[in-house]
Amino acid sequence: MKPDLVHASREALSQGGALASHLDAFVPRPAQLCLTEAIAETLQQRDLLLAEAGTGTGKTYAYLVPVLLSGMKTIISTGTRALQDQLYHRDLPRVRQALGVGHRSALLKGRANYLCRYRLQQARGEPRFSTPQQAAEFQRILAWSGRTRHGDMAELDALADDSPLLPMVTSTVDNCLGPDCAYYDDCFVVQARQRAQAADVVVVNHHLLLADLALKQEGFGELLPGAEAFVIDEAHQLPELAAQFFGEGFGMRPWQELARDCLLEARSVAGAQAALQAPVSALEHALIDLRTAMDGLPQRGTQWRALAVPQVRDGFDAAMSALHALLQVLDSLREASSGLDACHARAREAVSRLGRWLGDDAPLPDFDAEPDAVPADAGDVLWYELTPRGFRCQRTPMDVSGPLREHRQRTMAAWIFTSATLTVGGGFEHVTQRLGLDDPRTLVQPSPFDWPTQALCYLPEGLPDPAARGFGTALIVTLRPVLEASHGRAFLLFASHRALREAAEALRGGPWPLFVQGEAPRATLLQRFRESGNGVLLGSASFREGVDVVGDALSVVVIDKLPFAAPDDPVFEARLDAIRTQGGNPFRDEQLPQAVIALKQGVGRLIRSETDRGVLVLCDPRLLNRGYGRIFLDSLPPFRRTRALADVQAFFAPQWTPAAPAPLHEDVLPPGTPLSLF
Repeated sequence: MKPDLVHASREALSQGGALASHLDAFVPRPAQLCLTEAIAETLQQRDLLLAEAGTGTGKTYAYLVPVLLSGMKTIISTGTRALQDQLYHRDLPRVRQALGVGHRSALLKGRANYLCRYRLQQARGEPRFSTPQQAAEFQRILAWSGRTRHGDMAELDALADDSPLLPMVTSTVDNCLGPDCAYYDDCFVVQARQRAQAADVVVVNHHLLLADLALKQEGFGELLPGAEAFVIDEAHQLPELAAQFFGEGFGMRPWQELARDCLLEARSVAGAQAALQAPVSALEHALIDLRTAMDGLPQRGTQWRALAVPQVRDGFDAAMSALHALLQVLDSLREASSGLDACHARAREAVSRLGRWLGDDAPLPDFDAEPDAVPADAGDVLWYELTPRGFRCQRTPMDVSGPLREHRQRTMAAWIFTSATLTVGGGFEHVTQRLGLDDPRTLVQPSPFDWPTQALCYLPEGLPDPAARGFGTALIVTLRPVLEASHGRAFLLFASHRALREAAEALRGGPWPLFVQGEAPRATLLQRFRESGNGVLLGSASFREGVDVVGDALSVVVIDKLPFAAPDDPVFEARLDAIRTQGGNPFRDEQLPQAVIALKQGVGRLIRSETDRGVLVLCDPRLLNRGYGRIFLDSLPPFRRTRALADVQAFFAPQWTPAAPAPLHEDVLPPGTPLSLF
């Protein structure tokens, strides 16, 4: 470790420094220098930092420079696989070359991102393709498998993220054969982990990081190598993702895959297929009957609500009986092959998880030693979710701050949590509680963009309450003149898929090409939108993050409603009940902070560079007629605000010149207005 890491990091990012000398268009930024100094100090002291860095701060370079100069073994975790690829393939090589350091780096993804040679071989010749297109795609995968070096499925650009071929040619923790696999020595997952263990800097995503923490919590050891420092980018995503990984779940699709894999593995064992045919068929029929019984349920709900319907309870009991029968047959066949032994383990785990979710105390058949149980905790929420052709059941802890804190303290490493959206009204209290951080060092570096000049915030007059009938129609009437002024070039964010569909239908046939979430893969939609020049992109909550369009193609961001969490989320509802029981205020302590962070994410899509210009349209009148509206507006960048359409039209006129930011909110809600109007 260099004793002058803070000075060296600042120097590298300053005028005339290493990055300015080697990277085209690099411009030193005061906010970036402050951030990199704080990160360097945190690394030197093996401390903890929570840093909000507004859009345009340059936080990626701000942490890469001190990490590479420190020489510390570092895990960098990003929010998505797309950001992970961008960081590893673009940002990291640029900074490393500019600094002239030779540290080894590795990209590590979850096993489902890598080709499994064993499952690929099993799928060959199997008539499981529903269309000729699938068969052709499988042949392309076969051809690629012979030339790929790393087996990363992302190398296949034409393969959709939700392709049904992916589970056929990749492995899961459940179906991986481990060292018993005939292809173990050539396994892409094993090779990727070996590269990570030997690297100085390992780039992962939050899913893999949390899977690693969950495995260690269960006593299975770690996937990732021990590190001296962790950098958690897009840290606002971590609490919700952690809740998934510190719980457990099961679903219709994995059990259907188990049934099919049993017959596939049985092909190489004499008499096995005949023995397994009946229990496999019984399980498949039980799952179909159960899904049919669940048709009358809400799309998402609590376990007790589902089991209160007699047909649903009977359906789960039938599925349990079918799993028991399959397990009994597999127990007699498990020693015949490693593949059937793996299926036996999966069936035992399925029985165990279903039993815990149902709350049954009946023991497993005594075929072998009991598997490790993960008993439900009083703070866990048991719930289900329906999909068009399946279901998923989940046990989710309401509070993950404890396990996150315990792991962080065990590492004795430096931890840097950063994101563009961590504060609510300028404070970190909400995120520190969710992440289990005790009195961390904090830093806020606002976006360096010239918001009063580059952007305008339009709060239209005359819109009804979002819950009122006719809000969607009034919204489109309000937006048409905005889209005419901007010549399209807009991104419309909706609180629900229903509102998105209604808006898409209302805007079809207009002068602007529409790009609607769900009508094409996300990456394809964004590329077509960028290239259109005057398109209108429509998305829902999942599009609040990751839409990074620089330039004139995106000049308007519209947000229809304040993004309060859906009322049908059982985990969220249970969290609110717990806050209420403990004497807190669910709206103030949970609903409002979560909505503020979500709104900031959507707003962040508008201005992505120093030359971008755009209008933010916030259509929810509660921003101005509810006391809590001030908290939302105070958490946003310093826009110039207006209620006049003429100002929007003037903004897009060639002769437009910026005016001073207007204190609009104080005009509508005078200073001193109480914020207890919850």
